[in-house]
Amino acid sequence: MKKDVSLDISLLEPHVTKDKLKDLQTKVSSIHKSLWNKTCKGNGFLGWLNLPTEAEKTFGDVKEVAEEIRHDADYLISIGIGGSYLGARATIDFLSDPFQKQNVLFLGHHISSDYAASLFSFLKDKDVYVNVISKSGGTTEPAVAFRLIRQELAKKYSDSELQKRIIATTDAKKGILHDFAEKEKYRRFVIPDDVGGRFSVLTPVGLLPIAAAGCDLQELLKGAKSMQDLCEKNDNVLDNPALTYATARYLLYQQGKNVEVLSAFEPFFQYVGEWWKQLFGESEGKENKGIYPTAANMTTDLHSLGQYLQEGERMLFETFVRLGQTYAEISIPHIEKDPDKLNFVAGQTLSDVNENAYLGTKYAHCDGGLPNMTINAPARNAFSLGQLYYFFEFAVAVSGLLMDVNPFNQPGVEAYKKNMSALLGKPGFEEQKAKLDKKIKGE
Repeated sequence: MKKDVSLDISLLEPHVTKDKLKDLQTKVSSIHKSLWNKTCKGNGFLGWLNLPTEAEKTFGDVKEVAEEIRHDADYLISIGIGGSYLGARATIDFLSDPFQKQNVLFLGHHISSDYAASLFSFLKDKDVYVNVISKSGGTTEPAVAFRLIRQELAKKYSDSELQKRIIATTDAKKGILHDFAEKEKYRRFVIPDDVGGRFSVLTPVGLLPIAAAGCDLQELLKGAKSMQDLCEKNDNVLDNPALTYATARYLLYQQGKNVEVLSAFEPFFQYVGEWWKQLFGESEGKENKGIYPTAANMTTDLHSLGQYLQEGERMLFETFVRLGQTYAEISIPHIEKDPDKLNFVAGQTLSDVNENAYLGTKYAHCDGGLPNMTINAPARNAFSLGQLYYFFEFAVAVSGLLMDVNPFNQPGVEAYKKNMSALLGKPGFEEQKAKLDKKIKGE
């Protein structure tokens, strides 16, 4: 029987205690009910709640196209930004061997000319497929990237071959990308109307590139489904780890702890941390409310951020993610005469050293006045990652509703998009462009 993700909050005391958590049980139960009854704020975007089950409907089609890509192409170019990119990148990085060839490359998640030029040069003699991912097709970064990659691919593929090699993941009925893909007869996968981008990793948005990379979709979905079952059936703030995490964060926020540091001691977790930052930042950061999410890669960042975490401003709290099982054990050798003075760790494994680094860090930070908790994930595998994804998604929904914001919209994201569109000369933005031009000139 597989072990489940769990949460240890013992080092949050005295800021968070079981009694303080239980005091919020009535409120948490009400929020829990409003989510599953779909009566909460933002209830039009709750499709993610049942995605682990719903994903089975597209599972076969995704697997079939992914196998085709793996057979007929050297690389899949995944074009997207934010939620259209981070889930796939996080999953592939978490589950893959970093020193083996990765067959999924990413474009459209920034606007770097040098990056694009290097990628196009690299792809000249490679066979590729493209998966362009955008609900509307109007987001500038992936839209520009898609136009550029089409131009590059047209140099070596016929129109009919391009139809085969370009796959659009977009809205079911409308939008620039939908209309373009329909006109060009590209194959399409659908982004559900009721699933926001940052919650879309278990839709074809994430599943197609993840499957193309050879990751185990079935185990990923099994893990998510097991956490879904727990979150649906259990509204006890002490027994459901996602509810415990959400409520503990809320209690810390009420005490002025408005920055959360997500710290992990495995480099494989780095992009899961990036995915988590978007999930929590976009869900909570509105109406001048919210906990600022940031992530640290340990032990590397102990030699950069460690001083601040230990002795800086105490507006912080920390959440460690601890991965249990490792797949390789490397023992540290004993050397005669001990020239490097390391025989005190001889016979121990790198995993032993890493575990003691985690233990030493969490107690040091606690002693320094930095409350922290630990999410225990049994192993670096697809099942545990599926559990983590659903754990965080359910927790941020509850956390946002505790703060009395809509966790499922992101109105603030549009501000920079409108300014950029105006400055680039997009039709319909002339008045905004005139205002910005004056600001730029200092008028």
